[in-house]
Amino acid sequence: MRILTLVPESVYEELRDLAATRVPSAHLIAYEEDRALPVPDAQSASAVLRWVGGGRYESLVADGPNVRWLHTASAGVDHVLTPEIKAKPGLIVTDSGSAFGIAIGEFVLAWMLMAAHRMPELLAQQRGHIWNSLTQEELHGKTVGIIGLGPIGQGIAARCGALGMRTIGLRRRPEPVPGVDETLTGADGLSSLLAQSDWVVIAAALTGETRSLIGAAELARMKPTARLINIARGGLVDEPALLVALQAGIIAGAYLDVFVQEPLPPSSPLWDLPNVWIAPHNSPGWTVGLRERQKEIFLSNLEAFARGEPMAGVVDIERGY
Repeated sequence: MRILTLVPESVYEELRDLAATRVPSAHLIAYEEDRALPVPDAQSASAVLRWVGGGRYESLVADGPNVRWLHTASAGVDHVLTPEIKAKPGLIVTDSGSAFGIAIGEFVLAWMLMAAHRMPELLAQQRGHIWNSLTQEELHGKTVGIIGLGPIGQGIAARCGALGMRTIGLRRRPEPVPGVDETLTGADGLSSLLAQSDWVVIAAALTGETRSLIGAAELARMKPTARLINIARGGLVDEPALLVALQAGIIAGAYLDVFVQEPLPPSSPLWDLPNVWIAPHNSPGWTVGLRERQKEIFLSNLEAFARGEPMAGVVDIERGY
């Protein structure tokens, strides 16, 4: 029996032959992500792949009577779990979170190293032909607190640990996590993490429970020398409270890749604060390595789906991650 799988046109050519070799029973059908053109055999499809953009997958899943599996190439699924997707009976949703730990972990480390060793100032001095030695920091021995210990949080912890940083992490369950020195949980755990950390990195999923997780009270618990990094979702942070904390020197700085509104409006005062670094939701870097890992996760899950075996990255639709 053929397994008809609808895949975006943008990756169809890359996946078609690989899928045919690894899963002979699979037959991939291309669809355009942003145009509602007819898709051959869509009513017979049992799986849908969502890549990076476009909302066409929603109707393909909702209207496909035989669709049992939706796979997304993204790590977060807050934007994937739409009402149409949640309403689909018996649907399995899988994500690609494990593909992102390397790229985002390196991006976080780059920000930390650039700040600690004052690279922007050194580059500015070069442009001004200024010879002036600057006192720098070491990351070695500093404490990084990571909120969210999924694949991305673990990727960050591994890279920070390699530099001799102490790693503490917050997660829903109290079980230890390999590569993390201390695992905390609950409101008391969050409070302890914030108080101990020189760097606080947000890597959690955005759900109803975690929205505005970091507000004025949480920022006040951080060291005045501490810095906040958010590479998860803008909604995890109360942006007005963060703005006040940065302007008042309650924390030393913020390194922000994600925002409540994206693109960040030109009128936002965050753009011009000297203790803020901004990136345009770019921490994954969309590297070649990331793309290959995304493809491999999909193909491995396609193999498991064809055999009726458990797949990787299964999302708890009720919890939202």
